[in-house]
Amino acid sequence: MIRGALAIFKRDFKKFLSNPVVIVMTLFMPIMYLIIFGNAMGGTITHIPVAVVQEEPFTDNTPLFVSAVEGLQNFAQRDYPRTFDVAVYTDEQKAKRDLGNGIVKGVVIFPSPISRDHVVRLYVDSSDYIIPALIQSGVQAVLITSGADNPVAVNRIYGDIKYIQFFGVGVIVMAIFMSTMMGGGLALIKDRELGIVEGYLVTPVKRSSIILGMIGSGTIRAFLSGFIIFIVAVLITGIIIQSAGDFFLILIVLFITSLGVTSLMVSIASRFTNQQEYSAVAAFVSLILFMTSGAFYPVIGMPDWLRWITVINPEYYAVDAMRSIILRGQGLDVIGMDLLALLVFSGVAIILGISTFRRTLE
Repeated sequence: MIRGALAIFKRDFKKFLSNPVVIVMTLFMPIMYLIIFGNAMGGTITHIPVAVVQEEPFTDNTPLFVSAVEGLQNFAQRDYPRTFDVAVYTDEQKAKRDLGNGIVKGVVIFPSPISRDHVVRLYVDSSDYIIPALIQSGVQAVLITSGADNPVAVNRIYGDIKYIQFFGVGVIVMAIFMSTMMGGGLALIKDRELGIVEGYLVTPVKRSSIILGMIGSGTIRAFLSGFIIFIVAVLITGIIIQSAGDFFLILIVLFITSLGVTSLMVSIASRFTNQQEYSAVAAFVSLILFMTSGAFYPVIGMPDWLRWITVINPEYYAVDAMRSIILRGQGLDVIGMDLLALLVFSGVAIILGISTFRRTLE
């Protein structure tokens, strides 16, 4: 029994040593978890775009307005850069429109000299977790420092959104990724291990057709998975879909996201010939993409070097589009760039997958 166990041990350990990809990922993954997860979660949020407006009618900026704007511009947490990027507006309605379009995260309206109640009105984008509380505490701290006792009236323009609702949108995208990783990519690896892919080479089926077929099948599976998790998330978190148009837009985003992520995973799978190597790399890619998607924590709280990854991260655009529809009730005019980015990414991933697949077989 011992001799047999030793023989199996030697064979299995030699297989592990002969697979450098698995060895590297085994050692590299914990380090990346420390670096990515440690920087993507709980970072100090700085440079929050905030609009400030002097309430009409007015002829000159009030002393309160001048001192508060200066205080917000210089407001910082300990040794970190300034917390707010302050933009002075002269039109209250324009400031609110920019807030609705996501250009700024908050609008502070200071009372005019003839105001009866002298209330400072604060409008915040409540769909961004943590940020509204930071803006409110910053405004209140600046007023106290200025010696002003003006009350602050806070208006959460999207209502009181709980963290489970904020995070629930990210879980929908995660479901799509997990289905794609286990479906589209792994299916291609299994076919290759069984010799099915090589068998296609002696048939009229083109190699590009193999990739497109895998992507098509994986996209449908991922879409169904994302849709089911979307329904579950709505029931658990209490998210309310405002209209049939919003529901239709959600389906479009789910489909385009499924296409983009499936294309990526199939293009990655086309480089590998066994499941161990693919699973190790897929887990690494999953970590990078999900942690930098903004699903857990606002992207604005990540360091600059990590925030740049979101530019090429399809999950970031998917989470942003889904959050815009589900939590903010926004339409195609706002999420159009997210959808365009997902479509461009899908096209690049498909081309990459076909070209990589050909090089692998040749």
